[in-house]
Amino acid sequence: MKPDNPLLKILACPLDKGPLILDEIRGALYNPRLRRRYPIVDGIPQLLPSSGEPAVEQEHDALPAELPDSGSS
Repeated sequence: MKPDNPLLKILACPLDKGPLILDEIRGALYNPRLRRRYPIVDGIPQLLPSSGEPAVEQEHDALPAELPDSGSS
């Protein structure tokens, strides 16, 4: 999945329904609020609650705590 993929704007965490951040290094979508990572397998995000894994502290610190501004107001 590429950072400019339009799906990233509509995908949401299955637990808190909030937006996700693309973690290209680990091939996952990341929820900074719950510190959970959802893998992307063969280009398909695995967004079942059972697919999520807790992110270790180093991963959380390496990613932005907030989503980039979408530019809409």
